[in-house]
Amino acid sequence: MTGRRGRPADEGDGAAVLADLDEAQILVEVLPPGAPPAGVLVGPGDDTAYLAVPSGRVLVTTDAMVLGRDWLDEWSSAADVGAKCVAQNVADIASMGGVTTGVVVTLVADPQTPVRWARDLSYAIADACSAEGIAVLGGDLSSAPAGVRMVSITAVGEVSGPPVLRSGARVGDVVAVSEALGRSGAGLFLLRRDAAARGPLVDYHRRPTPTYAQGPAARNAGASSMLDISDGLLRDAGRIAGASGVRLELRADDLQPYVDALAPEVGDAAWDCVLRGGEEHTLLATFAADVTLPNGWRAIGAVTTGTGVTMDGAAQEPGGWDHFHG
Repeated sequence: MTGRRGRPADEGDGAAVLADLDEAQILVEVLPPGAPPAGVLVGPGDDTAYLAVPSGRVLVTTDAMVLGRDWLDEWSSAADVGAKCVAQNVADIASMGGVTTGVVVTLVADPQTPVRWARDLSYAIADACSAEGIAVLGGDLSSAPAGVRMVSITAVGEVSGPPVLRSGARVGDVVAVSEALGRSGAGLFLLRRDAAARGPLVDYHRRPTPTYAQGPAARNAGASSMLDISDGLLRDAGRIAGASGVRLELRADDLQPYVDALAPEVGDAAWDCVLRGGEEHTLLATFAADVTLPNGWRAIGAVTTGTGVTMDGAAQEPGGWDHFHG
């Protein structure tokens, strides 16, 4: 495999680990080459990045991934981790109706981490960002105790006007999603059953590929509230319900197509994947009933009086991922 520098990704590495290099040498290995894009006045190399922000409205978000909690090396390569960490952050910016313009990356790693792993991670982040016109602005490196590896990305973005918040849902609104549900949860289910599992669902779990442009499209169409589904449909719907002081009433018939798409692979677990599967990064939003939904969006329920989340009138336990309760 050829890296961005025109050489095989492992050439010159052998069994090298981070402890074999000093910090400056590591930076040479992991920083992809290339001039910063327009708008980045000062990129990697100084103490901080210096940006031109024409709109004057800045969105900032951050997400971290920890070995053993957010990924396993048996299931995910360094490139998978990098691509997923980008998706988590860019989806958060999109969920406010914004567009990501740059990211800052932090790697905290056991000194015995292979150099190749760190470089593959960095180049995957650069590739995922490049595909969306996003600048890699810099970051930080730190050593960690044995066995510890953590990757964090902070993303900055812009929005052309007020962002879409979680708190704007109103009684009578339509509840809708931007694309499929349950794919990442189904991929995780398959990996837990067989660590050697392969296929589109496993691929999506390792490297989610949400359509970020749906965020600005929803904002332009008048979305009243929005977030990305990172911790499961029910848990994240509950966040909109709580922030807006309303109830989100989901309809089983509208969710059934997503269940049917997964059932051949995961059987009876399909409903749980759709309702509680995390790391999907499909956008969940509410719109006034007279709004035409953007292309690709599908209505799955309505906003009513009350609290919490129901499906066909029955209260739902959120499940999904919680960082401290699992």
